[in-house]
Amino acid sequence: MALKLSVLDQSPVPEGSSGAQALRNTLDLARHADRLGYHRYWVAEHHGPSLAGASPEALIGPLAAATRRIRVGSGGVMLPHYSPLKVAETFSILSGLFAGRIDLGIGRAAGTDPLTTYALQRDRRQTMPDDFPDQLSELLAYLEGTIPADHPFARLTTLPGRPELPDVWLLGSSAQSAIWAAQLGLPYSFADFINPRGAENAELYRERFEPARLEAPQVAVGAWALAAETEAEAERLASSARMSFTLLRQGRLIEVPPPEKALRFLAQQGEQTGRRWILGTPDAVRAGLEKLAADYGAEEVIVVTITHDHAARKRSYELIAEAFGRPAAVAA
Repeated sequence: MALKLSVLDQSPVPEGSSGAQALRNTLDLARHADRLGYHRYWVAEHHGPSLAGASPEALIGPLAAATRRIRVGSGGVMLPHYSPLKVAETFSILSGLFAGRIDLGIGRAAGTDPLTTYALQRDRRQTMPDDFPDQLSELLAYLEGTIPADHPFARLTTLPGRPELPDVWLLGSSAQSAIWAAQLGLPYSFADFINPRGAENAELYRERFEPARLEAPQVAVGAWALAAETEAEAERLASSARMSFTLLRQGRLIEVPPPEKALRFLAQQGEQTGRRWILGTPDAVRAGLEKLAADYGAEEVIVVTITHDHAARKRSYELIAEAFGRPAAVAA
């Protein structure tokens, strides 16, 4: 089976641009990915000045309307911030409008700093409870209509978009997320671009998988990748993300800097990101992605790319698709 290629878009805000332009870039890139034959297009939830995708549920509708066949979804919705019922209703509506194309990727992380997490809380009298497993079970019960008939919430399973439903994925970068995905029989997407030592977690997921919602385990791996015509150009373009991630580890959120500025920064201060970078010529990137997928036993690679120049990001996804022979498949 051919390796599936997908996109994770964090809606990066280039220095000198704006959040509004970053969101328009997301729409443009989604159309591009659709034409290139990518399998799915996920948008991430982050709260801060450097990434504009604070609300995946607000982006998914316009993205699905702007594309033809690509699956569209959240990578992911950070469930601790929300009511499970509200998430179920929102993605039910999206599924009703775009049947067979909506994914609901769920994450546990805050996706932001502690102050913003606090500001997102409806009840600020106490710390937000750590009850993610209960939240996830409640969300699945709404979507699947499995709340017992005598339960007070039973009638709430009459969701607005039925009979259409999203495909639910569990996202993670830890062993605990792998265990939850396995116990619930959910497809699992591991964020290697956050934790590059996750292959053993994917194996743990497969070992503990219980065939409830799926007959067999399903693994996708999220990878940071960038392709250019030459290795030197790929290194130059990637410097913008490397500077951003280095400062992120220091608690500093910045807009994506231009390569010239980033190269000066990295020459002076070095890089301390601890991330895996798959970059270079298209053939080199293909080899890196195929090896990564093999290490994780993944059927799908979800590629995240951040550059200062939007055209360079589009070109990178184009070169990767060409390296895997995707345009010919779309034309056929």
